Amino acid sequence: MNQIVHDRPEQLALIQAGLLQGEIVYAVYDCIGVGTGFVGITDKRVVIQDKSFVGGKMAITSVPYKNIRSVSMVSNKSMLGKFASTSSIAINTGGGVQQADFRGDEKARHAHDLILWNMLQA
Repeated sequence: MNQIVHDRPEQLALIQAGLLQGEIVYAVYDCIGVGTGFVGITDKRVVIQDKSFVGGKMAITSVPYKNIRSVSMVSNKSMLGKFASTSSIAINTGGGVQQADFRGDEKARHAHDLILWNMLQA
């Protein structure tokens, strides 16, 4: 059985609990900053947990790949040319942009590449 890339077991469990029949999870990454709790990437969609609602409410939003217009990786480079300790991806759905901030460049890059690969398959 393939190991699912993830940061926190409880976030992976949330994604797995909401899977459609036959859907496969590729990765679940914990996010930093205000709002986004995590980003889950499956073979059918991107799942984003948004914790920024008033009153402590949260939303789990599913974005099918066919609804994503573009995905961008945003990273600050240090003066020495190395990537900073945090990076982001931005997902353009036509109706807005969802941004997720990650700890480290590698996680953002992996999330970006998985989303792009799935977009090109759709």
